[in-house]
Amino acid sequence: MSHTAHIPSHRKPRQRASKSALRAGVAGGVLSTIAVAGAAGPAQADPVTQTIEMPTITSGFSTAVAASAQATQQVALDLETQADEDAAAEKAAKTAKKAHAEAVRKAEAKKKAEAAAKAKAEAEAKERAERASRTSERTTLSASSGSSDSGSSASAPSSSSSNVSGSAASIVAFAKAQVGDAYVSGGTGPNAWDCSGLVQAAYRTAGIDLPRVSQSQSTFGTQVSLDNLQPGDILYWGSAGSAYHVAIYVGGGQFVGAQNSSTGTVQRSMDYDRPTGAVRVL
Repeated sequence: MSHTAHIPSHRKPRQRASKSALRAGVAGGVLSTIAVAGAAGPAQADPVTQTIEMPTITSGFSTAVAASAQATQQVALDLETQADEDAAAEKAAKTAKKAHAEAVRKAEAKKKAEAAAKAKAEAEAKERAERASRTSERTTLSASSGSSDSGSSASAPSSSSSNVSGSAASIVAFAKAQVGDAYVSGGTGPNAWDCSGLVQAAYRTAGIDLPRVSQSQSTFGTQVSLDNLQPGDILYWGSAGSAYHVAIYVGGGQFVGAQNSSTGTVQRSMDYDRPTGAVRVL
């Protein structure tokens, strides 16, 4: 065997050397490029400026926008004007309603005042007529009583005119003159009475001041029998000192008293409502 049999062919090593040289050359070029770039320092990037072009508003579009704004403003003004008109109308309606109510109230007040004035005038006229009638009746009764005192014929003891004094005649005349007047609890005249108010007023014409209430009047004086009454005596119903009603005996078995709200002041027979007892003050 040749001593060169184990030696590789010389051609293959050359090919490999060529490839290695090529590779080394490329790598060297790359390294050179990096080295140059590193020596030059970092690159400064230029700022990028981008311009955006906005659409151009045409004159027609501007006019439409202005017109729309003007229309909106006009609508707002119209609404405000309508609101003011509505408020004014509502206020006027309220004022008119108030004025009408006031006019109605004044008319009713005037009507009531006229009715009250008419009623007052009628009442005053009636009162004047009643007073005139009472005055005439008192005059006639006084004259009759005076004639009886001078010696007229006598009647039963309980109503004997010979026992009627001037004071008794005055009391009886006053009591009879009030017949027909109204009964009012607590009334003391001149046209409305309660029972004790009438008796007190009748005795006042004779200058005698009686207590105000029937309980006290039933014990003011001397107790007398119902069979021995004289005109002017005070009749009472109930117990003496706790009487609930009083009247004036006017002779002839009759009395005058302010009875109740239904009958008013009346002249009645003692048989109509028999009293419990009587007192004599004169």
